[in-house]
Amino acid sequence: MPELAFVEAVGPGTGGPAAAPSWASRDLSARVARLARGIAGVLDQRCTAGSGAEQAAEFLRGWADVADTESDAGPVTDGTAPLDLLAARYALTDTECDLLLLAGLPDEHEGLASTLRSLHPSGEPRPTAGLAALVLAATPDRRRALRELFSAGAAVRHGLLRRSGSGTLFERTLTLADALWEALHGFDAWPASLPRVAVDRVPPGLAGWLRDPVVARVTAVLRAGAPYTVLLSGADEPVALARCAALAEAAQVGVVGARLGGDDAAAALLAAHAAARGAVPLLVVDATYTPVLPEVPGPALVFVEAGVPQAAPDRPLLSLTLGPVPVADQRVAWRAAAPHLAEHAAALAARHPLDPAVTAQVALDSAARGVDLDVAGISALVRARARSSLPPGVELVTPDTPWHRLVMPEEGAWQLRDAVARLDHQALVLDDWGLRDRANALRGARLLLTGPPGTGKSLAAAAVATAVDTDLLVVDVSRVVSKWLGETEKNLAAAFAAAERTQAVLLLDEADALFGTRTEISDAHDRYANLETAYLLQRLDRFEGIAVLTTNLRANIDAAFLRRMDFVVEFPLPDAAARAELWALHLPPGDLVAPDVDVVALARRYPVPGGWIRNAAVSAAFVAAAAGERIGRENLVTAMRREYAKATLPFPGALPVPGAQSRRVPEETT
Repeated sequence: MPELAFVEAVGPGTGGPAAAPSWASRDLSARVARLARGIAGVLDQRCTAGSGAEQAAEFLRGWADVADTESDAGPVTDGTAPLDLLAARYALTDTECDLLLLAGLPDEHEGLASTLRSLHPSGEPRPTAGLAALVLAATPDRRRALRELFSAGAAVRHGLLRRSGSGTLFERTLTLADALWEALHGFDAWPASLPRVAVDRVPPGLAGWLRDPVVARVTAVLRAGAPYTVLLSGADEPVALARCAALAEAAQVGVVGARLGGDDAAAALLAAHAAARGAVPLLVVDATYTPVLPEVPGPALVFVEAGVPQAAPDRPLLSLTLGPVPVADQRVAWRAAAPHLAEHAAALAARHPLDPAVTAQVALDSAARGVDLDVAGISALVRARARSSLPPGVELVTPDTPWHRLVMPEEGAWQLRDAVARLDHQALVLDDWGLRDRANALRGARLLLTGPPGTGKSLAAAAVATAVDTDLLVVDVSRVVSKWLGETEKNLAAAFAAAERTQAVLLLDEADALFGTRTEISDAHDRYANLETAYLLQRLDRFEGIAVLTTNLRANIDAAFLRRMDFVVEFPLPDAAARAELWALHLPPGDLVAPDVDVVALARRYPVPGGWIRNAAVSAAFVAAAAGERIGRENLVTAMRREYAKATLPFPGALPVPGAQSRRVPEETT
């Protein structure tokens, strides 16, 4: 070896390892000490006198002695040290473990880095493959075996050990995966390139879910460390993370997660950090990315919120749909979240059948108030949580529309009332009478409201929500539908999840873009539109509340939607009697209306939908208020003329001069 100019090393008296915070750190230092002595031996054999090698070797041995002293009884041998966990997961050889230790040397102490800098042909403070060969491969056979490890060994193949630089093989620099050395010390170090996802809280109320046969199978796979991909879908991220934490606790393993894009190297890095912790990796991905997981040893959890990624080849797959937990689990979760309302747990579970993960979030909100909230207060917190997570185009409102505000044919009104009654009796009919299994009946109610604009479809949805004593979740379909692949399904999933959390009536107003007739596929747009339609159909089947969909044109509706609807309610244009009733409903009672207003005459002259009548009544009221007068016939006629102009339709003309028998608006409208 040529002469080397060593930087003066720090002596062992002042440069020994600092007091280690954990047994894992002391164990790793003890293992590194052996490699430090190996490098010292190489310096003794290869370096000439006067090169500084003697002082460097003395430092290395002194540092190793201090490391041995501070490591108490030496390296841990029960297989629980992070390096042993990593080696077991990847089936690393002893030589590969030594290579990892050698690559981590410069991060162990600045004196070691300084020594390695002097040994590196490019002056880097890192070991080279050539130095590894001198320390670990004294014979030609061992050198050939080392070359094979550098080319195709597990440590290199999985990205635990990297070779960088442009020189020959044995001039390459050896480095470890990002932050892996700190993890081998037992620290909770994390790569900056991996957006970490916390998986550390198991909420009360998942015992029944864990007993499900499919879930129990997943638990057994995790406990055995079998190389399966467990694909989780059908829930939002907080719910999925809580379920993963519950699976890990039941399997008695750890779990660490990260949010990944389309980078397989990131997946490998996550797997390495999981292995060093003895944990299972959790990959939170979108549907456009399929991680190449055959190179990840052991089990891996993959969560996708919307869509289904393509399964990786050559690796067993277990699919786990994260549906709702049993009612008994929901009650357990509510008893834990609000112990002072334990006797109301069943009512809270019926009113808000939340996932235990969400119930735990509501419990945090309640605790932050510093007082014990009643049932109404808890419901308010649920609504506040739902509002905070609504996607664009979705609004949660609290309507106050009694049944008598609806003016519609009697048959349609009875269908709306029957839909509300389903919620009250579904436990008896579906569970006690067994129709859920015998007839494959679905929970909740799905209503399709059809008819021209302004005939009261949205008002009917508000009346249904008022009758159920809940909120109305209004979805602006034009803003929810996205040109980006998977975004529409993601937005719809968030809307359905919010409706389920609050038990709100879900209104998809003018949703023709979502449930129009499916077409033959002629381009990518048609294919994605059909995927959105299929997703909405599946999600409607799983929705256990009241879903209201409206359309202006029934002919545009896919037949598959009609089959899934429990009620199809027609909203025709109102006849003359209904129009007169609508005028009476929208005009104020008493002396605020002039004597010359005849609602019967207005109804006969202007055959318009109820929305026009409402607009005209409001417009006329503002004009009259500005003039300091009562609402008069001319105010209403002018307002109706404007409504016809907005619709670009010919105006039927003014009302005839009222006779002596004009009909006044009643004093009280009931």
